[in-house]
Amino acid sequence: MKRFQLLLTVILAVMSTISCTDGRKSGENPFFTERDTPFGVPPFDRLEASHFEPAFERAMAIHDAEIEAIVTSSDQPTFENTVAAYDRAGAMLSEVALTFEMLCDSDLTPEMQAVQERIIPRLTAHADRIRMDDRLFQRIRSVYETRLSDGLDADQIRLTELLYRSFVNSGAALDPASKERLKSINEELALVSVAYGSNLLAENNGFILEITDASDLEGLPVNVRDAARETAQQMGKGSSWVFTLHKPSLIPFLTYSTRRELREQLYKAWLMRGSNGNEHDNNGLVNDFIRLRIEKARLLGFDSYAAYVTSEQMAGTPRAVYQLLDSIWQPALARAKDELAEMNKLLQREIPGATFESWDWWYYAEKVRKQNYSLDEEMLRPYFSLDNTRNGIFFLANKLYGITFRPVSVPLYNDECIAYEVLDTDASHLGVLYFDFFPRAGKGGGAWCGYFREQSYDADGNRIAPVVGIVCNFTRPTQNTPALLSVDEVQTLFHEFGHALHFLFHNVRYRGLSDVEGDFVELPSQIMENWALEPEMLSQYALHYRTKEVIPNHLVSKLLKSKYFNQGFMTTELVAAALSDMDIHSLSSYEPFEPAEFERRVLREQRGLIPQIEPRYRYPYFSHIFDGGYSAGYYFYLWAEVLDKDAFQAFLDSGYLFDRDTAARFRKLLESGGSKDGMTLYREFRGQSPDRRAMLIARGLAQPEPSLEASQPQDAE
Repeated sequence: MKRFQLLLTVILAVMSTISCTDGRKSGENPFFTERDTPFGVPPFDRLEASHFEPAFERAMAIHDAEIEAIVTSSDQPTFENTVAAYDRAGAMLSEVALTFEMLCDSDLTPEMQAVQERIIPRLTAHADRIRMDDRLFQRIRSVYETRLSDGLDADQIRLTELLYRSFVNSGAALDPASKERLKSINEELALVSVAYGSNLLAENNGFILEITDASDLEGLPVNVRDAARETAQQMGKGSSWVFTLHKPSLIPFLTYSTRRELREQLYKAWLMRGSNGNEHDNNGLVNDFIRLRIEKARLLGFDSYAAYVTSEQMAGTPRAVYQLLDSIWQPALARAKDELAEMNKLLQREIPGATFESWDWWYYAEKVRKQNYSLDEEMLRPYFSLDNTRNGIFFLANKLYGITFRPVSVPLYNDECIAYEVLDTDASHLGVLYFDFFPRAGKGGGAWCGYFREQSYDADGNRIAPVVGIVCNFTRPTQNTPALLSVDEVQTLFHEFGHALHFLFHNVRYRGLSDVEGDFVELPSQIMENWALEPEMLSQYALHYRTKEVIPNHLVSKLLKSKYFNQGFMTTELVAAALSDMDIHSLSSYEPFEPAEFERRVLREQRGLIPQIEPRYRYPYFSHIFDGGYSAGYYFYLWAEVLDKDAFQAFLDSGYLFDRDTAARFRKLLESGGSKDGMTLYREFRGQSPDRRAMLIARGLAQPEPSLEASQPQDAE
């Protein structure tokens, strides 16, 4: 997922930090010298924390001068001297901000946190100063009003319209007093976001479950024990086993540990992150976010922050989002209740009279999987080594698009990273792709993909290739085994690689046409997940890490038969998070509230969420919507799933999983960036509107019908 889009407008404001590894050379600021690295990647080997603040200062000064040249021109506003000139401005600021943004979430250090706290308000003020400059807005408005009669081509009209709308939604049309208040709100939001992210990182790293008695490891597979032992050794606790709140440690423990009281302890620590009443408590900051966002939305003429956000998305309105979520909620919850009933029978056999709790779900779900499908995660892991899975996605990209990947020696921002040059079908340079796979202190949780440099064109019309990064938190290798992935981690890698292909294929004339709507952005990533477990794909990369044996047919058969396993739970927790996001951002007025109570009311009381399921994210650690750019947008994943399931059907309909003609049409969609609205791009690829039922069928929540009337996600609006 393209994780960061918080202040990515005129500038690319940033919410995280970069570490300075030992051995980096001091000297002249590398942002002030000509880029001499291979393929123009950032000079990570020479970057230090002290370089960023002066680089931002110089970049902002240059950007100010570029904007001043536009607004003081005595020439009549035209597309070229106003809109295109604006699009070209800020190149250095973009370079610095992208590097800062992408790296900082991977290696938090006190030095860079201090830089962040100083620079964020200035970056925010810089962006607001430009977006609320009435001289600039009037020139843009002039071009906008004559755009259809000035002989502009489709890209130029699209860029003009997007820029005008962006300025309006950034407050350019407000009166002076309202502009000043909006600037203050934006600065406050930026600082609140920094504090929220810092608190969450501290909470993620602040809890460990240390086990000193080997009997408390009962049920845990050997590789899970080995990983916990190595974690303990790294912490100086060599005679014990340590489990953390990072998912590669958390989920296996919840899945396999027979010690119910320890599962409860670890899971409650996960649930309570940011809500422990300590210096890292995020409940007050959640209130600050909502108070400020409501005021911002009302200033800009919207009833709620959700209305403000969705106005620029494919959905268009909160109502359309709720229609989609509500259509999924009831069938998902009904399926989850059936799953619970089956698991509860197992619990009662083991602990008669016990109440099934949320920390029991993973453990008993795994028992059901073994019982019903003769399948468990540990049977599969040996076939999903990280190296083989990465080779599998390279194979898939080559089969579909003809591109290849070549390891390259370039500066790395961390010794664990690896980099590849991406070559197009004619062996020309398409871009550079970095991988950063494993959790470490200072690294944000989850997985994401972004770029250190976005695709663009120089003044001579030459394509500047992107530099892209995939960041994950996968299960680490141990002394005895390589990194062996769970099925979920396999699908995560396919997912993030889909984002990388989107960025690598970008081929837009103007930087302002790079971004797509938020509820479209997950289509390129989620469609890749559809190939991950197809038998034809598995035969290419699912090889036993020791014997090199291809995953046997009986395991593939069991895997496919279990495709709907636990879908009620997984869909319910996902939709619950999307609903809680929309609900809190649909408030039209603010009064102080307790986030946990608000969540309980909207999910438990109003919608009947069962107590055995928690929403995937609770507000104090819902990073996506508070410091990750998905505010009022967590529904994006489900909206895009409607598209991805329907789009994958095009490949199935072709009769060949790797059909090059279908892939060529899809690549055209990826190359187009935001040069057209998302639904237009989709229909050009598919030849029809997407069918919402394809997603429900894929999740096992609806049955296929002989004939389905095509409909788009917002058809019920």
